[in-house]
Amino acid sequence: MDTPHQFDLTGIDPTTEDLKLPPLKIGEMVVDPPILQAPMAGFTNYAFRQIVRGFGGAGLLATEMVNARGFQWLDENEAEFPERLWGVEDEARPLAVQIWDNQPEVMAKVGRRLVEEFQVSVVDINFGCPVKQVTEKAHSGSYLLRVPERMGQIISQLVEACAPTPVTAKIRLGCSMDAINANDIAQVVEESGAAALTVHGRVASQFFKGEADWERISEIKSHLKKIPLIGNGDLDSAEKVYRAFRNFDVDGVMIARACLGRPWLFAQAAAAIAGKPIPPDPTLVEQRDCMLKHYELVVQRFGESKGTLLMRKFACCYAQAKPGARHFRKHVANVASPQEFYEVVEQHFPIEAPAPA
Repeated sequence: MDTPHQFDLTGIDPTTEDLKLPPLKIGEMVVDPPILQAPMAGFTNYAFRQIVRGFGGAGLLATEMVNARGFQWLDENEAEFPERLWGVEDEARPLAVQIWDNQPEVMAKVGRRLVEEFQVSVVDINFGCPVKQVTEKAHSGSYLLRVPERMGQIISQLVEACAPTPVTAKIRLGCSMDAINANDIAQVVEESGAAALTVHGRVASQFFKGEADWERISEIKSHLKKIPLIGNGDLDSAEKVYRAFRNFDVDGVMIARACLGRPWLFAQAAAAIAGKPIPPDPTLVEQRDCMLKHYELVVQRFGESKGTLLMRKFACCYAQAKPGARHFRKHVANVASPQEFYEVVEQHFPIEAPAPA
């Protein structure tokens, strides 16, 4: 799967060529621009999504993945809705909620609740998570790639329960390098009634190592008759998003880990595929202020103590790849109060670019 030249566009300038992409339709919903924000457990909560919306450029945002059985238990015991549904009821649309489990009836029941009570735009099914707690313990996520018939049952029952709200699926290329079956799985997904398919270009056993194989993602398109194909993996710049659309047979792309410390990446990517000048990154001071706004949203929801603890990982993302990032991470990893957080940010968050050599 080592394809180092898969994104090579030597001599091509994204700002001089509008790709004139056709609309991305998921069911009757148009996703414009055709750039999606990936569901990421522990990260893509309401606060993060609000920051992304502020910059623009994402055609469809998504929640963290929600465990369907856990949701059902909370409902039956009259407990509060899952924390991962924070803000969903009142949030701007379009918005996708991703759920996971291996029981078709449970998934269908929860999907219907999401449609009727939360009026979500899309119900997405996670068939790609490689984490052992989800795969080995719960026989869900990417584990189900080895059981296509169960995938079909889950999708078809969800489609029926959620109609007319579209149901989508996210998969990996397979469970392992010797069990790549994405082409066959794509047909199961489509035949079961899903409205779109997202493919992460790695197998589950790779987790996030190695390079996503966009050639294999692109091959899947010929195995689909009518639903759109969305590619995911290694899209960490506006230029790579542009290249993904220009080089490969995909209808949309999904940006994941690269956006966690750079929520403005969607706006940059949207400009690139429209042939417009790519906006520069915000200044380091503006990036710091964006992080502080993010922190305020988290604290408003979870309180000062828990909010500060939750913000540690986000703060590390914002500092990533900046001069002095390791020094900042070392200090912010131990903050436990707003006072400590603000002091560390004031003293250690990198707000000056390195001097030219």
